[in-house]
Amino acid sequence: MTSRHRSPESADTPSERADSLSPRRRTVVKAAAATAVLAGPLAAAIPARAAAEAPAFLHGLASGDPLPDGVLLWTRVTPTAEAVPGSGLGPDTEVGWVVATDRALTNIVGRGSLTATAASDHTVKADVRGLAPATDYWFRFTAGGTNSPVARTRTAPAADASVSGLRFGVVSCANWEAGYFSSYRHLAARGDLDAWLHLGDYIYEYGTGQYGARGTVVRPTSPTHEILTLADYRTRHGRYKTDPDLQALHAKAPVVAIWDDHEFANDAWSGGAENHTEGTEGTWTGRQAAAKQAYFEWMPVRPAIAGTTYRRLRFGRLADLSLLDLRSFRSQQVAVGNGTVDDPDRTLTGRAQLDWLKAGLKASDTTWRLVGNSVMISPFAIGSLTADLLKPLAKLLGLPQEGLALNTDQWDGYTDDRRELLAHLRSNAIGNTVFLTGDIHMAWANDVPVDAGTYPLSASAATEFVVTSVTSDNLDDIVKVPEGTLTAIASPIIRAANRHVHFVDTDRHGYGVLDITADRAQMDYYVLSDRTSATATSSWSRSYRTRSGTQKVERTYDPV
Repeated sequence: MTSRHRSPESADTPSERADSLSPRRRTVVKAAAATAVLAGPLAAAIPARAAAEAPAFLHGLASGDPLPDGVLLWTRVTPTAEAVPGSGLGPDTEVGWVVATDRALTNIVGRGSLTATAASDHTVKADVRGLAPATDYWFRFTAGGTNSPVARTRTAPAADASVSGLRFGVVSCANWEAGYFSSYRHLAARGDLDAWLHLGDYIYEYGTGQYGARGTVVRPTSPTHEILTLADYRTRHGRYKTDPDLQALHAKAPVVAIWDDHEFANDAWSGGAENHTEGTEGTWTGRQAAAKQAYFEWMPVRPAIAGTTYRRLRFGRLADLSLLDLRSFRSQQVAVGNGTVDDPDRTLTGRAQLDWLKAGLKASDTTWRLVGNSVMISPFAIGSLTADLLKPLAKLLGLPQEGLALNTDQWDGYTDDRRELLAHLRSNAIGNTVFLTGDIHMAWANDVPVDAGTYPLSASAATEFVVTSVTSDNLDDIVKVPEGTLTAIASPIIRAANRHVHFVDTDRHGYGVLDITADRAQMDYYVLSDRTSATATSSWSRSYRTRSGTQKVERTYDPV
């Protein structure tokens, strides 16, 4: 890695300070007030010390969506002891922010103020501009004489900059009740990330005990019931933001996040969800609106189109990153084996988003085209699995236990969208497209074939790196056998039936580190010793890369 990956403790040079001061634009950003229709009781507890120390910053602070000249800063203030997330209580509170080029905040390059109100659950966002590209900054919030901790962020390189390398943490599927977020702690300890990508399932909607670790609740969440209302979703986001490992990672690097289904409800689609009962649990329209409002209040995400998470970020001439929303526009999932998966009137992306993605990939002039993709695009066939493996794998992937080769919640259930996208890549000679994926609680490294049935004779249009879950159950957890037992059996069978799959680990929890240079994009897979331990260790597992111009994955034997 190049020397620009300084640790947060390293000093800024005089020239860097001078660059970051020009222009010295102060930005005052008003907090967006969203309509709040609160329902449900006061459901979250806050630390006892808050009563004596309010206003307080109990949920950490974060940054996100870095641009060459700016970044989005986020926090939540607790103005009074009763103003817990989702309560609708608490006075309007003035919140100041400062941005500096040094950790001690002596060389301030931006400052402003916002108003935190109950209408936005006392969350605030400052969209700070006028910063220098590819530069580390530190920031802090202040309210009523109380200072937040100081956090680090980093701007993106200039759009036309020649960038030698980029490094991103990559995570998905963090279920609070299934364990501790040690993956976040280990990523925070690195100190070398330009940003980190969260590919969905940042929170889970279930009630306590409905989705734990091998059926066991490691730590109960709030509220204890399944979340349905705006107050519920706010409370759940607030609980997650109290996790010390999550706070640590947010304080070390900007996040780039998209949502998947559990930010709403399991297997969500545009008109409902598997885990939503219309009427009994209110309307889907109301629940979806509540989930989206809470998400945008609590996440440092800058939506390019209101109400969605699809947008595009650029990191110099080395890479751009197209981020997808694969829940808001999709048609309802169909039963496995139903021929309508090929129906061109059914969609995963929606017409407008697919056209936007295709146009962006074609127009891109960067070396790499990254796609933040919440569900796996590579086709997947089960093959000849034994009965003891088929049942749990089918449960994890949403397949019938008869074993038909399809997961209709993934791109496999929307084959016309996939066919159109991959044909677009091939017909326009768009190379170096890498899909970054979460969702299925397993780690994969795949070529993305134009025609899986004839692969490898047919071409590969792209590559895909899938990261495993931070805590959510995977295959060995469902069967309740020792970790690694099933992946040793299932991996060769899965790979034999899917020749485009180079690697699959069905059993372990952890995270990825994506390192990009002009020559290659490499994913290093890391695994945790024990998700149920707050002090879990991390170890490197495997690495795969795709070389520029190949559209193929290959194993490499050392992490970057």
